[in-house]
Amino acid sequence: MGKGDLLLKVRDLEVAFSSRKGGKKAVVKAVNGVSFDVRKGETLGLVGESGCGKTTLGRALLRLTPVPVKGEIWYDGEAIDTIGNRDFRSLRSQMQMIFQDPFSSLNPRMTIGQMLNEVLSVHKVVPRKDAKKKIYELLDIVGLSNDYFNRYPHEFSGGQRQRIGIARALAVNPKVIICDEPVSALDVSIQSQIINLLKDLQTEFGLTYLFIAHDLSVVEYISDRVAVMYLGKIVEVADSDELYRNPKHPYTKALMSAIPLPELSRKKERILLKGDLPGPLDMPSGCSFHPRCPEVMERCRSVEPMLKPLCDDGRHQVSCLLYE
Repeated sequence: MGKGDLLLKVRDLEVAFSSRKGGKKAVVKAVNGVSFDVRKGETLGLVGESGCGKTTLGRALLRLTPVPVKGEIWYDGEAIDTIGNRDFRSLRSQMQMIFQDPFSSLNPRMTIGQMLNEVLSVHKVVPRKDAKKKIYELLDIVGLSNDYFNRYPHEFSGGQRQRIGIARALAVNPKVIICDEPVSALDVSIQSQIINLLKDLQTEFGLTYLFIAHDLSVVEYISDRVAVMYLGKIVEVADSDELYRNPKHPYTKALMSAIPLPELSRKKERILLKGDLPGPLDMPSGCSFHPRCPEVMERCRSVEPMLKPLCDDGRHQVSCLLYE
């Protein structure tokens, strides 16, 4: 498979949780019919407000959600949504995850050496006699000293712990890494170090990223394409340069208007959205964004838009009745 070939294909992905409202059982769709493609060697950024379903989507791809997932998930041409848990374990070495909290994602009772050795042992990456050498290599790759081998997670800073999390993901030689807000819990100065490390590792090992974040500046820097998510659905997808230069969906426009400009002399018109994000048990009819949309039309209240391409090559897609 060459660079640029389709590696991950998701169609009509749905993750629903049961809840209760007024004593009656209700269904909350955290991810509601999401479809997207990721090609080998690229980074697809996934952005949106807190609670829109970004993290649930990432976890669903690795079967880390507590409820069954509906829809189709294809990895390297193989349908993985229908295979059993035992067969899926062999795919875990191909698809790994870097978690948001670099402390809670590490076992506080295990040293770094023990933690990485466990990964190598479970997945049979190298013979036992070569495990320590492999761990030293992983630590060096992520910019950590071999002296850290016998230390515990609480002895490290947030940035160092995230490097350990990256080393753990790399230990099994994956092709896809789902980065779930990997820098949001870090200081700004450390964020840039981790982002540059991820970019370097992508070049060195040919990695493919699904990069989940709410910091639009970070997403612009690292992503080849960007998908914008709102209330469990993707409302716009485009190449990174195109999306930041020419956003189409009113929600995307509002997000982009919130990005601060580096030059103090330049001014940008801020688009302020009315109201709060609707509750998952009180989803609006029609377009889910219409109660907050500054460009709402009457039919937006009753007609649900579909994600459709704006041009022939299909690279810029938007879910909005303004373009139908």
